[in-house]
Amino acid sequence: MADTPFTPPDWLRQGFDHIWLPYTQMQDAALPAPIARTEGCRLVMADGRELVDGVASWWTAAHGYNHPHIRQAVQQQLETMPHVMFGGLAHEPAYRLATRLAALTPGDLTRVFFSESGSVSVEIAMKMAVQYWINKGERGHSRFVSFTGGYHGDTFATMSVCDPEEGMHSLFAGLLAEQILTDLPTSEAARQAFDDLLAERKGDIAAVVTEPLVQGAGGMLFHSAETLRFIRETCDRHGVLLIVDEIFTGFGRTGSLFACDQAGIVPDIMTLSKALTGGTLPLAATIARQHVFDAFLSDSASTALMHGPTYMGNAMGCAAANAALDLFEQDPPGPRADRIATQLAAELEPARQLPGVRDVRVLGAIGVIELDPHSDHDWMKAEFIRRGVWVRPYNYIIYTTPPLVISPEELSTLTSAMVDVVRLWGGKTQEEG
Repeated sequence: MADTPFTPPDWLRQGFDHIWLPYTQMQDAALPAPIARTEGCRLVMADGRELVDGVASWWTAAHGYNHPHIRQAVQQQLETMPHVMFGGLAHEPAYRLATRLAALTPGDLTRVFFSESGSVSVEIAMKMAVQYWINKGERGHSRFVSFTGGYHGDTFATMSVCDPEEGMHSLFAGLLAEQILTDLPTSEAARQAFDDLLAERKGDIAAVVTEPLVQGAGGMLFHSAETLRFIRETCDRHGVLLIVDEIFTGFGRTGSLFACDQAGIVPDIMTLSKALTGGTLPLAATIARQHVFDAFLSDSASTALMHGPTYMGNAMGCAAANAALDLFEQDPPGPRADRIATQLAAELEPARQLPGVRDVRVLGAIGVIELDPHSDHDWMKAEFIRRGVWVRPYNYIIYTTPPLVISPEELSTLTSAMVDVVRLWGGKTQEEG
């Protein structure tokens, strides 16, 4: 890969004065890498250079880019019916997708409410949980229990159940609803504390909200299936609803179709997004168990769930999701995630001995190198591009969540770049120190 920086195309230079980028201090923001097209597991830059995508566009492109089966489904749907309102009208792609999701998700998760984004799907789950108790005549269940290191989105309700120390939402502390933050019950002391918390406050808890097996944006922090089982059992013991946020982990990322499958649990409400459409179109789903849905049934309109996103059940998004599910059925993700995990574990392990490395960990198709505190993210991103890969470090971790269809050769390109950049960073840090 050439060392010379890319020449920004006109659209990037002109548009940069008008764009507001995510998670970015715009005063000194570097130009983002201009992408002209995508194919398979690769991003093609405007100057023709190719990057192996190590993060699958924020964990969405499970089948790679431009998969012909998904593309054909979306094209056909565009020509037939791009979108109709979901209030009072129905279309086959959404109803067929709801039926398939109800069959794929564990237990009696049978009622699917569609929206456009992961954050919104969690907001809907929270709204369902609060109204569930109201409809049952039990007022006061207005608080949510979430966990240290957790992340559930950037909208106001979801910000309130994120770890406030994680950093992104600390400025809004005084504006957010007060929730209950506790440690994951990964030790005997933490288990007892969690059990005591639910026993003491079950009267004002609407639900417990958790990410199963992996806390993604909080730092790719892993916990066991046993921990997830304990959370479910404790919620059951105290009569508390459990919301499982599978937005990141769903559709094979941890090695099973859903992470909660590994614990053998059924949440009361599950949220899905990201890989649902294979990284093509925005779509999310909030799926409730039958007893949650039943609490909304009565002779009064006041017990109905009064929520309805404009693009709810978008026909093209649902067509893409149905096509993505076809691919998962034809080639289950488990063996592919296992193969990626084995290769990640072997090829990232050398980083463990490098200066500044705190940990190397792998779970399913997730590989992480955790570093000492630093602020070299832009430098690292440039170094990764020089090596022909797209890896986006954040906080103190360098991670990869590649498309599940990545080849062994492409994955080796990613892992060697990760180890090389960490080695170079460690030497640079030692010199500066």
